[in-house]
Amino acid sequence: MKQLVRRIGQTVALTLPVILVTTGTLAVTRVPWAPPTGLDQQVVAASSGDGTIGRTATATNTQGMAPQDALRVDLMDELRTHNPGTALDLLERTMREKPALTPYCSTLAADLGKAAVRKYQGDAQRARSFARPVCDGSFAAGVVG
Repeated sequence: MKQLVRRIGQTVALTLPVILVTTGTLAVTRVPWAPPTGLDQQVVAASSGDGTIGRTATATNTQGMAPQDALRVDLMDELRTHNPGTALDLLERTMREKPALTPYCSTLAADLGKAAVRKYQGDAQRARSFARPVCDGSFAAGVVG
């Protein structure tokens, strides 16, 4: 009898942690802040820094465009409506969320730098003040040249 109770205790001691970890992990994957799974559709709302969230009603339709081109349009819209800092934040967040776009990061950041100089009528110092360490300083390179 003693041996039977011991055997049951060992079985419970070995299986209970596995069950608890598995159910806990499954519970955590279903919370709203978890990365989307293949079956989920999650809308990522980007904060613009001024309290508004997401795209404006005048946002450009990017359907049918290559992902990097659609991202370029989104970045330029963000730069135009807010500032280069929020556009760089969007670029950085997108690179984290969509690693397949990282080969385009430097080009996109440099394009943002050039557009920032145009936005501030050639004031490279003001445009450079928004620089972030995104894509190896390509934004600053775009500002300069």
